[in-house]
Amino acid sequence: MKPVTFPEAAGPEGLRLYAIGDVHGRADLLTRMHGLIRADLADNPVHDWRIIHLGDYVDRGPASKEVLDFLIEAREKDERNLVLAGNHDVSFLDFLALAEPDGVFANNGGRETALSYGVEIDFRDPQSVDEGYVALSGAVPQAHVEFIRHMPRALAFGDFFFCHAGIRPGVPLDRQDPEDLIWIRRAFLDWTEPFEKVVIHGHTPLKTIEVRPNRVDVDTFAWHSGRLSAIVIEGAAKRFIEARL
Repeated sequence: MKPVTFPEAAGPEGLRLYAIGDVHGRADLLTRMHGLIRADLADNPVHDWRIIHLGDYVDRGPASKEVLDFLIEAREKDERNLVLAGNHDVSFLDFLALAEPDGVFANNGGRETALSYGVEIDFRDPQSVDEGYVALSGAVPQAHVEFIRHMPRALAFGDFFFCHAGIRPGVPLDRQDPEDLIWIRRAFLDWTEPFEKVVIHGHTPLKTIEVRPNRVDVDTFAWHSGRLSAIVIEGAAKRFIEARL
């Protein structure tokens, strides 16, 4: 397959794509973004559409539970809402399975996730971790666990490949390691040659959307900056929208 770059890349004819960056517990911004998308669809009707969420729904921000509730409801209402897994989401399940006191969840905003379920955990205190694990395991609905467990790692539409973190250069898209798709960073970010498709991703927060010939990073640090970003793709046309309060 001939490599493609961002200026020439196009989505499928008649299909508008919205790809939203890392949410990290900002249910308020996610709700706002969906409102902007609804308004965009009303003002500029299209034959068909998909909303692609690029992962990392939990941790750091104040409303992880509410984000998952929102996404589950959105998907139940319309299956054109597509939800990919991020490393924080998978690490949340890892904690619920293993109660790791020093893992990704414990060290990267898991306390805020637990609080959104009404559970206080002090990860510096082993007893608090043990007690919090039991409480959190009982507080997290099984529907949330199953929702995360069944999230795909990647999707492709037209000349675009969507995943949370990125891809391993030199490896065909259909042979990517699922762990790379949610964890990779430097080997992907430093690669300057075109890929089979243009990669739309999050995972690495920046002050503004980063557009490179071979990839686009739409993670604008929503939990901290108060700005949730998305790319809109329709044919060869690309634009960006931002939700802020």
